[in-house]
Formats: sequence, structure tokens, C-alpha cells
Amino acid sequence: MFTGLIQGIGRIQRRGKGLMIQGCEPFSPLSIGDSVCVDGVCLTASELISDGFMAEVSEETLRRTTLGEKAADGGLVNLEPALRLSDRLGGHLVSGHVDGLGKVVSIETLQNSWQVEVSLEDLALGRYICEKASISLNGISLTVAGCSEKGSRFWIAVIPHTWCNTSMKYLTVGERVNLEVDLLAKYVENLIARAKNNNSSQEELPPAISKDWLASQGWE
Repeated sequence: MFTGLIQGIGRIQRRGKGLMIQGCEPFSPLSIGDSVCVDGVCLTASELISDGFMAEVSEETLRRTTLGEKAADGGLVNLEPALRLSDRLGGHLVSGHVDGLGKVVSIETLQNSWQVEVSLEDLALGRYICEKASISLNGISLTVAGCSEKGSRFWIAVIPHTWCNTSMKYLTVGERVNLEVDLLAKYVENLIARAKNNNSSQEELPPAISKDWLASQGWE
């Protein structure tokens, strides 16, 4: 589990069938088996190297994220070590499981911030996007400043600290980004859907606890 508060900017490269990630000095030392969020993707350190680690990666991860593209070019990535139970949750809960990809539509420099607009590749994710919702973009905990009616496009306001201390400042229009929507929103959606299904099929509901039911179970 992560918070979306970036602790370093590193570089990613392909090494055989795996990935090499460097730039972990700000939160070293690492141990084999540690989890690190790399541009929003949770990776496990399978081997330690100077200032970083090697990670094994599945075809699924390469297909659903931008890591393969970035590794081919030795691209820059945001890094965050796993959350400790004693840490402050300064951002929001980030699992490191990418829900889908977005594309940078525009980057506008304002007087005190930057406004970045993103369009969703998977329009179904739009139902989780609403004003002031939390979203992880390349592993960065951000707040949705506004969005289109169905959430297919949204924009975020980036303060100078975030801009300067993450890879946000290197984004270009047309670049694809990893997105993870609010974890709590997905759980709420799932619970509501199950509740509706239970209400439509009363025969699947467990019996109500009563004195008669307790007696039938052997309680006196």
C-alpha cells in the first residue's frame, strides 16, 4: 500500500526479461522482497543493485501500463516505498494496481500552479471521476479539479512542490500516463451492487437472527 507522495525520481530500463530501476537513494536501504511503487505500479525487488533494484514483471503489467514504453527509452519514473503502518497518510490510499491509461491533452502554466488535462483511454473509468475526487497519476496522489460530465476528461491543479519534486515537469502533450482511481470508490460501488443483487433475490439472504433461530441452532 502507498500514499501517492513521491520520494524520488528514478530511471527505468529493460534488463533481459525484467526491469532495472535506479534512483532509490532517498529512501534506501531496500531489502529483497520490498515493494516499491514505480510510476504508479507496485513492483517487488527481486535483486538489489547500486542505488536501486531489479524487478520481475509480467506480460500483463507491461500491457496495461506505460512501464514497457518507458523502459525501452530509459525513461524517468516516480518512486515511492511501501507505506509503514506508523507512517502518516498524507496523500490517499494507493494500491499500486493501475486501472487504466490516460493521455495528456493539455498543460497550462498558470500564475501559481499548472493545470494538466487528461483524457481516459478506457471510458468506463469515468464513473469514478468527479470533482475533488482523489486520483493517482503516475503514482502521484492528486485531486480532480474538474471533469467532463461523464468523467472521460478531467483536469488537475498541480502546485509548485509537486511539479518540482515529481516527473510532472517532464510531461508532454500526447504522453500516456498510468491511472489508479480512488480505491474507496471501487469498494463502495461493489458493496452497492451486491446489496442490490441481494435485494432482488431474497432467497439468497441468510435467515434473520431471532430467538427461534438461535434455539434451532442449539442455543438455550
